[in-house]
Amino acid sequence: MQKLNHLYWRAGFGLGPAEWEQKKDWPISRAVNELFSQARQARPLKKEDDLASINPRMMSDEQKKEFRDLQRKKLVGENAAWVSRMSSAEESALLERMSLFWHGHFACRTTSGQLAVQQLNAIRRHALGNFRDLVLAIAKDPSMIRYLNNQQNRKQSPNENFARELMELFTIGRGHYTEQDVKEAARAFTGWSSNLRGAYVFRTFQHDNGQKTFMGKSGNFDGTDIIDMLLEKKQTAHFITSKIYRYFVNARPDERVVNDLAEYFYSTNYDIGRLMRRIFESDWFYKPENIGHKVKSPVEYTAGLMRLMDLQFDDHTSILFVQRALGQTLFNPPNVAGWPGGKTWIDNATLMMRLSIAAYVLNAAAFSFQPKEQAEERIRRINRLKANINLEAIKKATDKIPDHQLFDYYQSYLLLADTKATPNLFRRMMAGVKDRDELIRRGLGFFTSLPEFQMC
Repeated sequence: MQKLNHLYWRAGFGLGPAEWEQKKDWPISRAVNELFSQARQARPLKKEDDLASINPRMMSDEQKKEFRDLQRKKLVGENAAWVSRMSSAEESALLERMSLFWHGHFACRTTSGQLAVQQLNAIRRHALGNFRDLVLAIAKDPSMIRYLNNQQNRKQSPNENFARELMELFTIGRGHYTEQDVKEAARAFTGWSSNLRGAYVFRTFQHDNGQKTFMGKSGNFDGTDIIDMLLEKKQTAHFITSKIYRYFVNARPDERVVNDLAEYFYSTNYDIGRLMRRIFESDWFYKPENIGHKVKSPVEYTAGLMRLMDLQFDDHTSILFVQRALGQTLFNPPNVAGWPGGKTWIDNATLMMRLSIAAYVLNAAAFSFQPKEQAEERIRRINRLKANINLEAIKKATDKIPDHQLFDYYQSYLLLADTKATPNLFRRMMAGVKDRDELIRRGLGFFTSLPEFQMC
């Protein structure tokens, strides 16, 4: 059961109580097949807004302000919708998880709801497909073009921002290209731009058609050629595979395994789906050193909590507040390198915030701690969160479990890391609770307050 739980936390966002009861005895092969089958059947997001009739140049200042406000509200709505998909058993957990990974890899900040959903659709289309197609889609994505200033990349004055990040962060990695390669790649991407309506356009007269020399090859290269030449290098396969390993397996890569995976990834012409399947089907993925040692990111934590408690936020601003308070706001990474992850997710303030949110929605405990000064306002605002939970699924799942066995149930279901909590401590904390429903609720409060619950 632990191996299955590990799979669903790394390839998704955990399992709700009903899902756990249904799948906890499945063989790994069946679970992996179901994850990929759901991903293949997932529908694209709703069609992006048709803004063809909107020309910002024709707007008054007041109309522009209203348009920007509308896009910001839409952005919050798309953020909330994405988290809801992550937390839903009806959606593809693997597709959403891969999309979240690529969202962090191709980190891009946007203030437009239309551009955000446009980029997310591009990521979802290729999240388990071909890496070349994904990189090319991102290179033509209006959000990325604007974020890294490629609309200012013209033959008369090349802008190197996108070309540099393409190599340093998105493909081959630092130390495997020269400054001259950056300059020549920037020339190749001149003219790759977007219009005021949020669509990719190639501006022919801004493109540099001169000969360029990139990584030892010369020719009249454009951006597509640059991407192809980067992917010809095995170092790109190694760089991407290593990052995938650190995210999905262990922050400390096993270089032998990474090298084998990189060779496989390269041999499949960068087939992401086949790489991920190989990872999830490998025995080493389920070794003890790879289980329960990864800190859940704020979004992973929130989506998992929503699955566990059938937690629903009454408005979009509540979900946005939780993300901001915990340190990970979708569509708003700290910089182009994305979120550093790992132990950086946790400090005294954010840990207390996590425990406060779980306690608040369960009404299982009063707040008795003194948070950091800078977190005091955020803690106070928890009391204004609008959220509801439904514990019927976990009540049904535990209906035939005697009170004295609840500790074992919660431990096997909710924890992947070893815990110092003991059945005796649990019984002492539950002493005096006679009502079964209250016992279930208090039990959840006890386990979600453990440090080990923050790990997967």
